[in-house]
Amino acid sequence: MVTLVAFLLVVFFSIIIVRIGTVALQMTGLSRDVAAFQAQSAFSGVGFTTSESEYVVSHPVRRRIIRILMLLGSAGFTSAITTLVLTFIGKTPEEMAYRGMWLAICLAGLYFFAKSKLVDRGLSWVIERALRRFTSLRVCDYEQLLGLSKGFTVCQFRVKEDSWLAGRKLRDLKLDEEGVLVLAIYRRVGGEEKFIGAPRGDTEILPGDVLVCYGPEEAIRNLSIRIKGAKGDAEHLEAIRKEQIRRRMRELSGGYD
Repeated sequence: MVTLVAFLLVVFFSIIIVRIGTVALQMTGLSRDVAAFQAQSAFSGVGFTTSESEYVVSHPVRRRIIRILMLLGSAGFTSAITTLVLTFIGKTPEEMAYRGMWLAICLAGLYFFAKSKLVDRGLSWVIERALRRFTSLRVCDYEQLLGLSKGFTVCQFRVKEDSWLAGRKLRDLKLDEEGVLVLAIYRRVGGEEKFIGAPRGDTEILPGDVLVCYGPEEAIRNLSIRIKGAKGDAEHLEAIRKEQIRRRMRELSGGYD
């Protein structure tokens, strides 16, 4: 019976490890369902190829979690198979039937344990607080949060003397209508660099400013090379038209680009 108990303990701790991995992945920004699927896939070694997998492998913290789950999963699977085989080796048919009955009963109990919502909430609560206390997993995945893989970008460029932006206030530029947000400005003042975070509408853009912008990559690239004059104004209107079309297309597709 020792080998049977050892096998059940391996299965039990495997469930706990997957739960820990799920909570850890959730703390990096993944949804509950995606985190559970990725943790189970990594631990079992199945390795399904999904779009979420790209977010996992491109994120250093998640990649470390998945690596640990894969290592523990390979060791746990080998141990489980070994102890399961030893449970029935050299036993009489009666003993095998007896142990098989207990194995089925215990596995059913573990199954209901793994599927219990009450147990899941309790374990998740304990695991999350332990991870918060002893690790630094609470990170923000800015790539996924800002949609940087969906055509959006965060970049910076320097405003030139002949730039369409130079000498004008943000509210007059109406960059939001082009789908572009100015997140910050770096400005040289008296030989020192000044940082202006979340600039307001009355902030004037000066030649030499370095703008940190968020929006569609093409829109920011065109904005960075836009020059003063009628041509620049026409390009601004054209950029607004393109943004309006893009927003309509997004609404028609259910809010996804």
